[in-house]
Amino acid sequence: MMAKQLTKAEEQLMQVLWTLEEASVKEIIAQLPIPKPAYNTVSTIIRILETKGFVSHKPQGRGYIYYPIIEKPEYTNQSLHKLVDGYFEGSFKSMVSFFMKKNDVDIKDLEAILKNINEKEEEK
Repeated sequence: MMAKQLTKAEEQLMQVLWTLEEASVKEIIAQLPIPKPAYNTVSTIIRILETKGFVSHKPQGRGYIYYPIIEKPEYTNQSLHKLVDGYFEGSFKSMVSFFMKKNDVDIKDLEAILKNINEKEEEK
């Protein structure tokens, strides 16, 4: 399991790479909202993502094509566990309770969550 967390900027670039599957720095920039970041900024962040073990590259022409080596579901799962562990003492029940108290979860959502949990339990 990876231990490194992404910054907001790194995660934004990863979202683009997960969508495109592989891309040059220019192609990544094309997917980003205006105002577009500088080429050097994106290039630097991509190199940081390589150092962290999230991205790799292959040469293409005079440049490189970058691609994710960590799948989005793997990162999502790790991030969710960090959230639950860091803010809810590892208790999914505490997290759901928190959102219920803030009125951020309606009954249909809760029923869907419970249905999914019950289906997972039946698979075991």
